[in-house]
Amino acid sequence: MDQLSAHLDRGWDLAQRGDAPGAVACARRALELDPQSPEVHNLLGYTAALSGESEEALEHYRQAMTLDENYFEAMLNAAEVLIAPLEDWTEAIALIDDASELAETPEEVADCVLLKVDALLGKGDREEAKRAMRSLPDEPYSNASYTFMIGRAYYELGELLLAVPYIEEAARKDPENGDALYYLGLIRDEQSDPRGALEAYLRARAADVTHAPVAWSPSSEAFAAIVQAVVTKLDAVFSTYVREADVFIVDVPGAELVVDGIDPRALMLLESPPPRDETEPARARLFVYQRNIERAAGALDAVEEEMLRALEREITAVFLEKEPDVVTPDDKHRLN
Repeated sequence: MDQLSAHLDRGWDLAQRGDAPGAVACARRALELDPQSPEVHNLLGYTAALSGESEEALEHYRQAMTLDENYFEAMLNAAEVLIAPLEDWTEAIALIDDASELAETPEEVADCVLLKVDALLGKGDREEAKRAMRSLPDEPYSNASYTFMIGRAYYELGELLLAVPYIEEAARKDPENGDALYYLGLIRDEQSDPRGALEAYLRARAADVTHAPVAWSPSSEAFAAIVQAVVTKLDAVFSTYVREADVFIVDVPGAELVVDGIDPRALMLLESPPPRDETEPARARLFVYQRNIERAAGALDAVEEEMLRALEREITAVFLEKEPDVVTPDDKHRLN
């Protein structure tokens, strides 16, 4: 094995383990050996995405595709970043369509179909997403990840009966797959099986907390600073309710909260407990779930925006929907 291949193999091995710095070091050494290698730029893109640097990742993927216009893997990797967190549905779909013409195996076709469904759903085109799903190869998938992704796609398309066997099989094949268990909980809820849903949600939560944080996860201090920055950026109507709130940052909701009906993947929980006595003003409590925020954001540069949207939703649900005379920022926008 030559040096370039050795660095690439080592880099991918480290990347798959979540060791972004180690993978980057290997990729940089490979780049020194061959700056025109599309494989090197694909690895650099992957490690950048792993580190939460989505724009940098996209630049490397584009460079890989410039060096090899038929680079199937780089096309799909770029499409993934465009879908989340960049939300550029149109470019993602165009790349996926190009990749589809190069797909050879049933798994490659499935990769293209499932990514395109994600992009179309993000774009809001549910009917086109359903049509795309019909082109999925009718093959047995031994890999549990495909089983789960197909089931999730059917669930997101509202095809519950089609989703059930895939999600159940994925959860059975990989009992540590938090995503499969979480969707199993959603399905049990849809089936009016609260006990089954709760069991699945608790298992999903247990699986989530055993997994290492994403490579780009901020330190506790850095994450707390982001929370504070988000609170200060709130519109005046929203900030009234949380600027004096007690803020608690934890990884995920506690099991006791899940038992009480809280989504194990909730991003935040805002409470307004009654004051201890009549002389003490009510003081809100805000629980921010760092691991869940990071999962929803998908990249470090998307955390603040994800958090801001989540906080506005919580304030609206807890306070503003109970006060019909309050004019929210969205109301002001509509009035203008």
